[in-house]
Amino acid sequence: MKTLRQRLTGEDVIQLVIRLGLLALLVVWTFVVIRPFVPILAWAIVLAVAFNPVFSWLAKLLGGSPKLAAFVLTVINLAIVIGPATWLGLSAVDGIKDIAGQLNAGELVVPCPPQAIKTWPLVGPQLYELWDEASINIRSVLREIVPYLKPLATTMLGFVGDAGLGTLMFLLSVVAAGFIFPYGSQLVAAIRGFLAQIVPEQSEHFLKLAGATIRAVSQGVIGVAVIQALLAGIGFKLAGIPGAGLLAFAVLLLSIVQIGATIILLPVIVWVWFDKDIPVALVLSVFLGIVNVIDNILKPLVMGRGLTTPTLVILIGVIGGTLAHGIVGLFVGPIILSVTWELAVAWIRIDRADPAALP
Repeated sequence: MKTLRQRLTGEDVIQLVIRLGLLALLVVWTFVVIRPFVPILAWAIVLAVAFNPVFSWLAKLLGGSPKLAAFVLTVINLAIVIGPATWLGLSAVDGIKDIAGQLNAGELVVPCPPQAIKTWPLVGPQLYELWDEASINIRSVLREIVPYLKPLATTMLGFVGDAGLGTLMFLLSVVAAGFIFPYGSQLVAAIRGFLAQIVPEQSEHFLKLAGATIRAVSQGVIGVAVIQALLAGIGFKLAGIPGAGLLAFAVLLLSIVQIGATIILLPVIVWVWFDKDIPVALVLSVFLGIVNVIDNILKPLVMGRGLTTPTLVILIGVIGGTLAHGIVGLFVGPIILSVTWELAVAWIRIDRADPAALP
């Protein structure tokens, strides 16, 4: 009897191991299948959460028709992505391709000073000679280091190749968000149920915190950065700045990581005064000056709460997201990492708090 019981117990263990192995295989296989769609779904969910207030308002405006509201909002988002965002992306790609081509050919150069500087009173001729001499010296240095920078050209061209795929992923994300909009309440209920299994006492608090963080980062950081980059790109194009799209993309990156666009816009304003007539330079300087401070105006308006996520966390999210998922990761990375950071900090604070003081 004892031997039979031991034998049955052993069979049960074997069956359990087989079942767990099959379950693990199923989970891993499922992840492998959906892995290419993870950044698309992540960005779609972010868009759905970020635009949920707009969707709710639009649905009421259209007589309580959520599907029609989702369709209209999706068309608007697609117009934004296909129009200005695509223009900015293609301009940046052209700039990167030009630089990569110059690196490959060993012809990376620094522009000479505009001839108009010579006509400036008092300091014009001296400033022109100083700039011209500096550009010549820098060109001689570049000739020495360009051969070592050629491997960088391959990386830059690879980034250009990924840009087309990233654009397609953006479009799919916008479309997927359109399908998510009408089912936002069901999605929230499912997430609430999942959190209730992990943190039953604080599931509602964490759910609200996650939603607030997504909206704060996507609207107050990503959204404002995109608006600022698009306006800067328009100003660069009007000013005839070489590599306007690439500079606008640099403005986008600096704005996302909270460094600010001043280090790009200020030299451009100086260049405008060197290259343009005074009336044109004045108008462009005023426009670019407004672009430079527009984030300080828009962020308080669109962010429902102060963003407490450290800049380093956002920077790591930008770099890590881009390396992991390409162009889409540039936007998804900081949002996902910010949500994780805020939830972790809230969890730690709750664990340290007095249980009697918890809501």
